[in-house]
Amino acid sequence: MPRPEKVQAVADIKESLENARAVFFTEYRGLTVKAVQELRNGLRESGADYKVVKMTLAKRAAEEAGFEGLDEYLVGPTALAFANTDPVATAKALKDFGQANEVFVLKAGMLAGDLLPPEEVSKLAEIEPREVLLAKIAGAAKAPLYAAAGMFASFNRDAASLFAQLLDKKESGEFVEGGAVEETSLPAEEPVKEEAAAKAEEE
Repeated sequence: MPRPEKVQAVADIKESLENARAVFFTEYRGLTVKAVQELRNGLRESGADYKVVKMTLAKRAAEEAGFEGLDEYLVGPTALAFANTDPVATAKALKDFGQANEVFVLKAGMLAGDLLPPEEVSKLAEIEPREVLLAKIAGAAKAPLYAAAGMFASFNRDAASLFAQLLDKKESGEFVEGGAVEETSLPAEEPVKEEAAAKAEEE
């Protein structure tokens, strides 16, 4: 019979999967604890939680939540980024971190129950932040009518194009339908070891 703490951990991961607006799967192999903490802090600023969890528990939680096709991403030293407020801001933070840390791997994302390959996550990160869009709207309100129309068309075009692509992929079947989380403690100031993740897996 599962231990109470494992049952609770699965319940917490399931709740995070169900409540997040988007979830991103990453591989942290080779990152130091300091780098992981910096990433966690940066994601927190974008309204996201970054959790290192046991893969056996994550798989069980995903199954209970009804998300399919995640097993291939829930292997090895994997951490989950739960975007609780703004998926675009979270995707951008992950992309920026990956550009600064070559060993960091963004495996995939899940948005509205659909799996996004890395290239689609990259496109998601390119959508302008909400604050920028609001500033453009405010500027458009002060501009002449013809200029405002052009401005709206400009910043809406890219977002509309991306979401149209996602919708097309969903309809064509290319996508696979798919809080507080138990974290794996990491040793201070040393590279995160795959062996440690494997040992935690066996527990």
